[in-house]
Amino acid sequence: MSPHSVSHHFLTEAYNNAWANHRLLRACGELSPEEFAAKRTSFFPSIKATLNHILTVDWYYVEILERSLAGLAPHPEARRHFAVEEPFDDCASLSREQHASDRRLIAFCASLTDERLDAPVQLPRRTGVERDRLRRILAHVFQHQIHHRGQAHAMLAGTRVAPPALDEFFCTGESPLRAADFAELGFDEETIWGERART
Repeated sequence: MSPHSVSHHFLTEAYNNAWANHRLLRACGELSPEEFAAKRTSFFPSIKATLNHILTVDWYYVEILERSLAGLAPHPEARRHFAVEEPFDDCASLSREQHASDRRLIAFCASLTDERLDAPVQLPRRTGVERDRLRRILAHVFQHQIHHRGQAHAMLAGTRVAPPALDEFFCTGESPLRAADFAELGFDEETIWGERART
């Protein structure tokens, strides 16, 4: 994959998304079960509800994207991921599954080429099947994560746990600041950026 391609940019977004989730979930893991589930003011009523929503929506879209790229129709029960609104009550279990979903999204993006970005995508909705393009849905997935991750971050600011910085991308000169996180995630600059890792 060329580091100059649009598909490579989506891959860097997938890595950045996983990094941000890692930082947020690690902080949320310091909350007590009561703090994690406590009612707060946001679109969803708790940190627990918000993080569960991010995950179930990821499950839905990542599966749709994988099947679309493979030329498969949507799973006949594609909306089964929403059957339980909050499948995880504790942050540790939720974090484990979010990390797994993030790895799936990275692997998916690593398989892309620019020519495949306009692959058709079928989206089962309550009102029927909608049709779109892969690049639009993938961009939506990242935007959805950013939107709700910000809400969880804001709610975390109202607890005893300091919210981590999530507003950074991968600025070249700041690689030492993310080295420990990358070590925990098994990431490295060269894998993400290739020949442009240090420039």
